[in-house]
Amino acid sequence: MSDPVRGLDAYIVGGAVRDTLLGLPAGDRDWVVVGSTPEEMSRRGFIPVGGDFPVFLHPKTKEEYALARTERKSGRGYKGFTFYTGSDVSLEDDLQRRDLTVNAIAQAPDGRLIDPLNGSADIANKVLRHVGQAFVEDPVRLLRLARFAARFADFSIAPETQQLARRLVDDGEVDTLVPERVWREMAKGLMTDTPGRMFEVLAATGALPRVLPGLQFSPQQNQELACAAQAGLSLACRFALLCRLSAQPQSIGQHVRAPGDCQDYAKLLPVVLENAALEPDDLSDAASKALSLMERCDALRKPERFLALLAAAECVHKVDQNAWRARVAAIRSIDAGAIAKSLQGEPGRIKEELRHARLQALESLASASLFRF
Repeated sequence: MSDPVRGLDAYIVGGAVRDTLLGLPAGDRDWVVVGSTPEEMSRRGFIPVGGDFPVFLHPKTKEEYALARTERKSGRGYKGFTFYTGSDVSLEDDLQRRDLTVNAIAQAPDGRLIDPLNGSADIANKVLRHVGQAFVEDPVRLLRLARFAARFADFSIAPETQQLARRLVDDGEVDTLVPERVWREMAKGLMTDTPGRMFEVLAATGALPRVLPGLQFSPQQNQELACAAQAGLSLACRFALLCRLSAQPQSIGQHVRAPGDCQDYAKLLPVVLENAALEPDDLSDAASKALSLMERCDALRKPERFLALLAAAECVHKVDQNAWRARVAAIRSIDAGAIAKSLQGEPGRIKEELRHARLQALESLASASLFRF
């Protein structure tokens, strides 16, 4: 097969160019193709995957190649656009429809930059700035602005961009966002090094209660999320920390259609925070409370989840994670099968004896002074 790109007027665009200029790993490359048609792309062997507008995968590299396009507002919300991908659309036309100037830079195959909106200057000055007034037509751009602010914590937001972001809220455009789209951007923001900034930006524009109703966010959670990022905690842990001060943490996850593990973590973290710092008066009481917490969190069947919740709790207050690891190991070492076999004919006693054996294991662990309660 001959090179399908040969003869195409194609440019790398967006994040790969931006990150290269920032000295960061470029990641996946996206391409824009000028002066072509869907029919020509198919003849060259590109695989069509686009929905609303023509996007193709390179038959070998699987990189995305999109035809240069313009867009016109035709309705409410982020899907209310009509796209035009005629062969007369220029590269500059395509760059003009993008969200932020730092994402509106193209690179030719020879390395030459095409930067009609001075995005490279904004990168040098560390400013997030909208491309044009069309910014207020797409509420996803507000989410992306907040997400990029979290990813690039040393970038400021241009005042005029902040004003347009508020307009998206005031005009009700942000209310048209579907939960799945909110979650997609939110999940990316939570996995940055400074995830709290995403929610600071959303709060500053008035969007936070509209896209995440019921969420209570404070400077304290900002610090906790920074701790989670520094510790490399999972998305589920970070989401649980984000929601922990809200009246109904799990409902926030349900609203944005968050994955099941994120919803479970949000529900369980307050329970762990309330019970993980044990200070009872005697070993028997301590063992009982420890076992009750592990049972509530299903630590027997899902020990990794329980330990991850403890790591998240450590970002709020001191938790002796080593001690809890030992407790989990102690109760999981009890041979439930052997106990059941010894009580053949007395099935009603199995659960009681199993719990008693686990309590004894926890008391022995504490009395050995290895990990005191």
